[in-house]
Amino acid sequence: MPTILGQNQYGKAENRVVKITRDGATHHIKDLNVSVALSGDMDDVHYSGSNANVLPTDTTKNTVYAFAKEYGIESAEQFGIHLARHFVTSQEPIHRARIRIEEYAWERIETSDANSKFIGADEVKHSFVRKGQEVRLTQITYDGEKWEVVSGLKDLVVMNSTNSEFWGYVKDRYTTLQEAYDRILATQVSSRWRFNWTDDEQKMPNWEKSYEQTKKHMLQAFAETYSLSLQQTLYQMGSRIINNRSEIDEVRFSLPNKHHFLVDLEPFGLKNDNEVYFAADRPYGLIEATILRDGCEARIPVDMTNL
Repeated sequence: MPTILGQNQYGKAENRVVKITRDGATHHIKDLNVSVALSGDMDDVHYSGSNANVLPTDTTKNTVYAFAKEYGIESAEQFGIHLARHFVTSQEPIHRARIRIEEYAWERIETSDANSKFIGADEVKHSFVRKGQEVRLTQITYDGEKWEVVSGLKDLVVMNSTNSEFWGYVKDRYTTLQEAYDRILATQVSSRWRFNWTDDEQKMPNWEKSYEQTKKHMLQAFAETYSLSLQQTLYQMGSRIINNRSEIDEVRFSLPNKHHFLVDLEPFGLKNDNEVYFAADRPYGLIEATILRDGCEARIPVDMTNL
C-alpha cells in the first residue's frame, strides 16, 4: 500500500446548548458551544468504509444535550470532563476524547427597586443581558488514564490611558516611529492556561473560582504594571497568575497591540495634549509568549488559533 493513515479524529462540532436552572423564581443560565472530537481504533472506516467502530456524530450531539439535563452544567470544565469520560469509557474503540467549549456569559438585568411604580419589578430574577467582555474557553482531553485541562478566554479588550512608554528601541533606515513617554496601551487578550490536575486521584480544582481569580489577577497585573513594553506587561500578567494560582502551571498569551495614534491638530490651530487619538485596527503588533512555573514543561501550542 503506497499510503498509510495518519492522525485522525471525528465528532460533532459547535453544539449550542443553553441550560436553565430554576431555583424557585430565580433562574441561572449556562450558555455553551461544545465541540467533540474522538479518536482511536478507526483504521477500518478509513480504509474500507466499515462503520463497525463508529459512534455516529449525531449520537455525540445527543449526548451533549442529554448530559446537560442529567448532570447539569456546574462549569464548562466539569461538563467537559463528564463528556470526555463517558466517550472513552463507554466505547471500546474510542481511546481519546477532546472536548472544546466556549462559554458565553450572561448577567442579570437590574430591575426597578421596591418603590417602583411597576408592581413586582423588584421580583424579576429571570431577565438577563449578554455580557460583552470576553468568551470563556476550555479544552478537556482524556485518554482513559490522564486528563489535560486547558482553559482560557478571548476577546477581552483592555486599555491603560497612561503609565505606558515605548522608547530605546532599535532604529534603522526604515524606522519612522517616534519614541513615546506617555502613550495609550490597549490590547485584546487571548489567553490559555494549563492546570496541573491530571488524574482522578488528585483533588479537582474549583473551576468557577479558578476562572474568576485568574481573570482578576490578569486584569490587576495589567492595571498595576507601569509598562515600558507590552512584552513586560504580558510577563507580569502571566507571573501574577502563576504566583497566585497553585493549580496552574502554564499560561500563554496572544496580545495584539491595539495602536492609538495622536491626531495632528496643528493644522486647525489646536494643541493635542495627549487627548485625541486615532484608534487603528490594522496593521497591529502581535506580542505572544508563554509563562511557566519553574521546572514545568510547556505544552500549550504556540499557535492557539484552533485551541
